[in-house]
Order: sequence, then structure tokens, then C-alpha cells
Amino acid sequence: MIVLDIETSGVNSGENGIWQIGAFDIENPNNCFLEEARIDESDSIQEEALLVTGKSREELLDKNKQSQKDLLVKFFGWCKNVNIKNCLCQNPQFDLGFIFIKAKKYGLELPFHFRAFDLHSMAQMKYYLIKKEFLFKENHSDMGLKNILEFCGILDPRGAHNALEDCRLTGECFSRIIYKKNIFPEYSKFPIPEYLKK
Repeated sequence: MIVLDIETSGVNSGENGIWQIGAFDIENPNNCFLEEARIDESDSIQEEALLVTGKSREELLDKNKQSQKDLLVKFFGWCKNVNIKNCLCQNPQFDLGFIFIKAKKYGLELPFHFRAFDLHSMAQMKYYLIKKEFLFKENHSDMGLKNILEFCGILDPRGAHNALEDCRLTGECFSRIIYKKNIFPEYSKFPIPEYLKK
């Protein structure tokens, strides 16, 4: 299974670009992919995205970096060697929405199945089984990655967003919720909560 996270120049998949892709194979966590690219000149950049990622406009448009198309070609090539051809994401409609639109733009064939595993939904269901309620805030789900990490007993280590770190955290939480075990040694210092072990 491909655990996936992307970093983009904004939240609109039709207008913004992908500048970073991070992924790893949950069956072989050492098999990782992390590469960056420049976004297309036609892609817009939202100020909020720059704040979240700690990047500048110049960095996202850097001509010395590979093209967005080349980034996807490399990522798709990496995916072909992963056994289970489904993605696991925190909100796959975001990550895969961007990838589907860019793949269509460049005429690239997707290397994985359209069905994806959604950590958000899994975490909400587990939370409900334990707490007998869903986690809501202001009339919508509040189960973002920050709250999933807390629910899974992990102190959020993130500063600026990084696709590989975020996908590793996604996979770690998935493993704690589904398999009741830790994947990555660096997160073993955070004990798995007893309520996830039941």
C-alpha cells in the first residue's frame, strides 16, 4: 500500500501546483519516495500555502528543479514496484485529486487504483468506538492530522509541512489504529495509548 502525501501551492487542484511528493510502501517502510519540483508557470500560488510549507514563490518556481510532469513520471515509476496498488492518505480527495488532474493534463497513466484508504475516516470511526461520539468542531469534522496524532499518542513533531514526514506520520497512525503497533523507531518513544490496544 502506498502511503502518500503531497505539498502544493494552494488548495485548488484546478489552479495550484504540486511541488513535493512523499510516499512509502507500508509493507516495506524503508522503500520511500521524496522529490520536489517547480510548479508550472500557469499554476497559481496562495499565500497561506507559503506559510504552511515555509517556502517562497521563488522556491516553488525554481527553474533548477525538475518539472512537475517529471516529478509525476518519477513517482509513478516508483509506484509500479509497490505490491498493493491503493493509496493511504489523510484526506485522499485532496492528494489524489491533485494527482489525477495533473496526470490528465500531462497525459500520464495512473499506476494505482482509484480506491483509496482514508486515515481521517478510520480515525473518526475508532474515536467513535471509544468515545461514543465523533470529533466535531463548528459543525464539521475536527479529525485533522494534528488531532489524529494526539489521539494516537504522538506529540506533533512538525514545523513547516514536509510531504515525507506527513506521510510517515499518516502511516504510523494507521498502524496504531489498525494493527495496534508502531512502525517507525523515531515514534516508539510515544507509547501507544491503551484505548487503541483494545
